[in-house]
Amino acid sequence: MKSVKVFFPTIDSVKDFVVAVSHYPFDVDLHNGRYVVDAKSLLGIYSLDLAKPIVCEIYNDNCDELLKDINKFIAK
Repeated sequence: MKSVKVFFPTIDSVKDFVVAVSHYPFDVDLHNGRYVVDAKSLLGIYSLDLAKPIVCEIYNDNCDELLKDINKFIAK
C-alpha cells in the first residue's frame, strides 16, 4: 500500500485524476478526515473538501506507473 497527498486546483483536474486512476485494476481511495471515497468516483471526490490536500491510498505495492500518471496532482 502506498499513501500520497493529492491536490486538485480546478474542477477539470478532478476529472483528469479520475480518468487516470480508472485505468488501473486495483483499489484507490481518497480520505479527508473521517470521509473515505473511491478515487474512481467523480461524485465521491466532489463530496470532499477540495480546498486542501487529500490523502490518496493506493492498495497495490506495484503502483509506479500510477504514480507517474498522477504526478501532477501530488501535493509538493
